[in-house]
Amino acid sequence: MKNFLFSLFLGTSLWSFGQGTQVSFVDFQRSMARPAVAMQNKLDTLQKQFAAKGLQWPAKNIYIRSFKYDSQLEIWVSNSRKEPYRLFKTYRVCALAGSLGPKRMQGDYQVPEGFYYINEFNPNSNYHLSLGINYPNISDRILADPIKPGGDIYIHGSCVTVGCIPVTDEQIDEIYILAAHAKSAGQDYIPVHIFPIKYNSKKSVDYLATLTKTDEKLKTFASRLEAVYDHFEVTRQLPVIMTDSRGDYQFDGLSKKVVVTDKPVVKQKRAPVQHRTRNIAQVADVVLQWPQFPGGGPNFLKYLDKMGKRLVVLLPQGIKKANMVVEFIIDADGVPVNFKVLQGVNEEFDDDLISAMEQMPEWEPAILGDKPVAKKIKQSFVIEK
Repeated sequence: MKNFLFSLFLGTSLWSFGQGTQVSFVDFQRSMARPAVAMQNKLDTLQKQFAAKGLQWPAKNIYIRSFKYDSQLEIWVSNSRKEPYRLFKTYRVCALAGSLGPKRMQGDYQVPEGFYYINEFNPNSNYHLSLGINYPNISDRILADPIKPGGDIYIHGSCVTVGCIPVTDEQIDEIYILAAHAKSAGQDYIPVHIFPIKYNSKKSVDYLATLTKTDEKLKTFASRLEAVYDHFEVTRQLPVIMTDSRGDYQFDGLSKKVVVTDKPVVKQKRAPVQHRTRNIAQVADVVLQWPQFPGGGPNFLKYLDKMGKRLVVLLPQGIKKANMVVEFIIDADGVPVNFKVLQGVNEEFDDDLISAMEQMPEWEPAILGDKPVAKKIKQSFVIEK
């Protein structure tokens, strides 16, 4: 029965338990430990969040879309096929493996891009709770490696990834509950659209343009995904998405108002990013042993250099070199937290820098009196084109 629980998505939203007794999918999930705790902790707050936004609880339909470069995952809700979707919430994606572009083989650490749906509820995930995505889909099976296209792509908790979409445990609790209620209401195929960028963000569009400048194939692929993004922005409805014999996405019912190319980009004010912060009662001034980055100081410098090369494309126009000074704390458990940019470029770039640094691995904590303690670190480095 344990293995069977890992693929409970397809089929009816009613489940049988002996003697023909039927329960809803939500009640079935509630019979398992982690979903039960999640519902106990989150149902009330979810209902209050829906009420505050004038949304009907529970949502009968949800639509999930994620943006790799922007590190966001959105949940949209509606209660009928004819009703336009409304945005419920935007979650911060904790980490990103790989780069922009579709997943094409096992072991490439790429997060897929394209049009998918939830095909699995895993209440016993190694990453708290997880929702499986049907990668490889039909397009992927044509375009990806025919022998080893890869698989096992999830939206999950624990804030780590090697090609999935990770969020915090508290966030996956909410997303899992929303999906379970939609499933219970009869939504057998919960759409999950994964885009390389938010196409109405100038910074994101500029980055994609730089990345695809010499890659026409990737540029064409991203443009086809953009057509669905544009359609949804105009209509708040999803088009019919198909795949032709070449593996290319084809669409039926795209809005005539959609302009796929040469449209002006409206720069939106970015939503505040929730960074990794902790209330730390005491930070040691003097320690017997300083915190150690995995592999020691030289590896930390290599890490900063590699991170700087990734971020250099985000430097504002006209700035070719930035002298950065960052302060953060290595907590007693080795987790780097409470990042501050003491000397930076501008609010957006500094925010992206913090997001990047928060993805660094855990350290060996500082030692004082044979016990691990929290220690503040100040680090300077240069980002240069």
